[in-house]
Amino acid sequence: VQLQASGGGLVQAGGSLRLSCTYSGRIGGRYVMGWFRQAPGKEREFVAAIDWRAGYTDYTGSVKGRFTISKNTGKNTVYLQMNSLKPEDTAVYYCNARSLIGAYVLRDYWGQGTQVTVSS
Repeated sequence: VQLQASGGGLVQAGGSLRLSCTYSGRIGGRYVMGWFRQAPGKEREFVAAIDWRAGYTDYTGSVKGRFTISKNTGKNTVYLQMNSLKPEDTAVYYCNARSLIGAYVLRDYWGQGTQVTVSS
């Protein structure tokens, strides 16, 4: 399984960006796709995820109401629409595919990071 992310860049505070991540290969069973981010000097943190079959979504609190995760099943692509960006959103964003059995994580797949920089 390979994940290819794109869409990062430099934007002013209050602006918008859309990240895309397309996967190739087969992810068996139930899985979710989502985004994590890592700011300099900080640990990688969860941002948003979407259940690939059911479409349920989940967000970390700091992005609720500003970020929207969506998917195009036919294109094997997940999107992260980021609005009202803040300087604290600056980070490297990583696409993730997580295969599950119930709540048990079978395996994580990661894409390359894409830099998002929000200037004040």
